[in-house]
Amino acid sequence: MAIRNRMPGLRKKGGIWQIEKRCRWAEGGWLRESTGTASRMEAEKYLIRRMAELEEEARRQADGVYTFEEAAFRYLEEVAGKSSADTIAMHLDQLFPFIGKTPLEQTHDGTLKPFIDHERERGLSPKSINNALGVVSVVLNRAARVWRDEQGRPWLTQAPARISRLSLKGKQSRPYPLSWEEQDGLLKALPRHLADAALFALNTGCREQEICQLRWTWEVKVTELNTSVFVLPEEVTKTGTERVIVLNSIARRVIDARRGLHKEHVFTYRDKPVAKLHSSAWKRSWKAAGLPVQRGTLKGVHNLRHTFGRRLRAAGVALETRKTLLGHANGDITTHYSAAELEELINAVEKIVSRGVAQTPTLTLVRQGACRSVGKLSETTKRAAGESRVSP
Repeated sequence: MAIRNRMPGLRKKGGIWQIEKRCRWAEGGWLRESTGTASRMEAEKYLIRRMAELEEEARRQADGVYTFEEAAFRYLEEVAGKSSADTIAMHLDQLFPFIGKTPLEQTHDGTLKPFIDHERERGLSPKSINNALGVVSVVLNRAARVWRDEQGRPWLTQAPARISRLSLKGKQSRPYPLSWEEQDGLLKALPRHLADAALFALNTGCREQEICQLRWTWEVKVTELNTSVFVLPEEVTKTGTERVIVLNSIARRVIDARRGLHKEHVFTYRDKPVAKLHSSAWKRSWKAAGLPVQRGTLKGVHNLRHTFGRRLRAAGVALETRKTLLGHANGDITTHYSAAELEELINAVEKIVSRGVAQTPTLTLVRQGACRSVGKLSETTKRAAGESRVSP
């Protein structure tokens, strides 16, 4: 019987075969890693596969061919300091099993279909899937237009494929601005650290991650007005520009109550920064407060921002001022305000402190000649027939 020669480069340590083999394609000329198996035959198969992978990778790099995974990791390095980095990393983790090893020029709607089908099967909404597809588009565009290898060649030498999005028609959840009574019920149900953050959001219109990352070093004193504001850096805001957060009397009370609890972050839990507000505690509290949980209605933290915007409109705050307070991209990116301009913004947010002035208004839609009411209606506004209002 012929004796089978054993493949060199394998050593058994602790019952597991380890690779220690010279390899010109490996970094440093040596391939050192565990095979993860106690079987000699399986270890040899693993070694053969890894050598082939390294050779293929070296050949691709010599030819200027990059995989989606390689491009994605470079993109992650670029966005590491941004508030959206964790969300982007989450989407990429979901994408890697389907297109991680796919060359960039082969990343298109066809290769993405298994990913889309999988996400649909596990119940993700079209909007959530589209968010991941948006990350794919950004990576492809940067590979084609920005990144260059050592020879000056683009990572993607052809025009990036257009990544189609799923239709959202009739599938987007509707926002649910809170009435004062609903606000009281929710704040009572929330744990203290989330209640403080929620009350701050209701009075400033800040987005979730703007609140979670809020730092004391961003606070700027305005001595002329005997108050302070927060200046959010561009890497935190959705628009990628600095944003000034002014405080009404309620928001100031929240800030003052948080002073001294943590040396760096404003909103913390057990001496650590709050990572997110839309947690299991939020979901339990939302349900406990008797707020809607049916499909088609937003149940997350963003409803607080909608409530802020709706109350500003109900209080008669001008559209341009509302845009500034909500941090919408409107072409005006300055954060240099005079004391008079800041006072105007502070007076605007102070208007929503009064429950009589800033009662969440009726949302009445006129469609095909018929008037139908949507959302929460007070008896007074029900009688105000003919007035048509839309969400800010």
